[in-house]
Amino acid sequence: MSTPTRRAAPFEGSSLAQVTAELKEEVRELYTADEVPWVIGYSGGKDSTATLQLVWLALQELPVEQRTKTVYVISTDTLVENPVVASWVSQSLETMRQAAVEQQLPIEPNRLTPKVQDTFWVNLIGRGYPAPRPKFRWCTERMKIRPSNTFIRKVVRRHGEAILVLGIRKQESQARARAMAKHEKRRVQERLSPNGNLPNSLVYSPIEDWSNDEVWTFLMQQSNPWGHPNKDLLTMYQSATEDQECPLVVDDSTPSCGDSRFGCWTCTLVDQDKSMAAMVNSGDEMVWMEPLLTLRNKLDVSGPEEHELRDFRKMNGSIQLFGERIVHGPYTQEARETWLRELLEAQSRVRAEAPEYVRGIELITMEELHEIRRLWVFEKHEVEDSLPRIYKEQTGEDFPGRPLDEHLALGAGEMDLLREVCDGDDLLFTTARELLEVERKFRTMTRRSGLFEALEKTVKRGFFEGKDDAHAYALKKKYLLEEIADRLPLIEDEDTTDAPA
Repeated sequence: MSTPTRRAAPFEGSSLAQVTAELKEEVRELYTADEVPWVIGYSGGKDSTATLQLVWLALQELPVEQRTKTVYVISTDTLVENPVVASWVSQSLETMRQAAVEQQLPIEPNRLTPKVQDTFWVNLIGRGYPAPRPKFRWCTERMKIRPSNTFIRKVVRRHGEAILVLGIRKQESQARARAMAKHEKRRVQERLSPNGNLPNSLVYSPIEDWSNDEVWTFLMQQSNPWGHPNKDLLTMYQSATEDQECPLVVDDSTPSCGDSRFGCWTCTLVDQDKSMAAMVNSGDEMVWMEPLLTLRNKLDVSGPEEHELRDFRKMNGSIQLFGERIVHGPYTQEARETWLRELLEAQSRVRAEAPEYVRGIELITMEELHEIRRLWVFEKHEVEDSLPRIYKEQTGEDFPGRPLDEHLALGAGEMDLLREVCDGDDLLFTTARELLEVERKFRTMTRRSGLFEALEKTVKRGFFEGKDDAHAYALKKKYLLEEIADRLPLIEDEDTTDAPA
């Protein structure tokens, strides 16, 4: 895909001061036009920083009595953000909060995170979802969209409307340019576009026509009004670019610093994490992130190697075919336990080697570990409760959670004995273990309605001899259904022919 053509002259020949003054005046006019609160999306990157700076500078020039409505700044932390960026954003939000109070500005920073059941590791390690792919992109909705939309909907419910101020630009990509052009046609005011996903909310994008270089020109020549140095932001982008350069005035063939894209360090939707790789290779200061890059690359497996890590059954126990090939389901128990071990090991290494400002980093939170433990034991029936043992082995510390054995039919020792009795047949072992857990679950109920259905479901999940047997069964069923479908028209024709006149 070709990149958008840069302008011949910055800001189409206008000076930075002139462009900034015009935009600040526009911001003030929109802000004072009504009582609708503003919500600014802030990622800590260059575009959202430039957008927030423009709004901040514009409000500074308003009399205090006209600063009447709140400007909510929201930053969504997926909990798997690039650690350098996450640290930058956290520090920036805190600096922002203090500066807004001191400058008497109605700006309220908010750090948003996904609910524990929606986090990356709870879904991948807990539920066994395979690493995200373009055709199974389960992460974005849960980790990014839901937290921000939930916040915005609360603002809308409270005030009736909201204006979203976003640092989106047409030159980011051709797809972005087409989408923004489409929304422009539906604008209810000169600069406000409707948001298709969030009712009663409008979008304002003040830097939509700026290029990468114009963003950097503004950031480098205009001091950050809340006191978080933009030169540090430039340095962060430089470290994420292979050539370590961020030219502000370049020709069409020179890559800008804006080509560096930050995101989740676990992201497998791209072929490789170029920004983190560039950071790791930029010098000794960033080499501490190498364990993260290594784990991310291990997650990014496909083909037969990935199939070995995943169950041949879907989450509900069914066998699904694509053509004549099995569509594999969630990660196996062994794979999930391995991912947990490697994640905790990476966390220990990073804590030991990282600089002071990220020394206490949590790659996975304790809340997530408790939720993963619950999913393993009570939803996946892995009653041996292996998470505390793995945590102890990898960290050297006791897991801070109460024992679950008192709630289970059998403890870890009995599970080891059951596995031994099953003589290496993992499918037999997991089926027997689940049957025991189903019995335990219904034992204390006054009415045991649903017991036989639960037992039947468990038996159906595990009555195969293995993957090959399940594959053969699914193919036989597929062929039988196709044969029935082919014969139905003939049967209907016979019925019509034999019918009395």
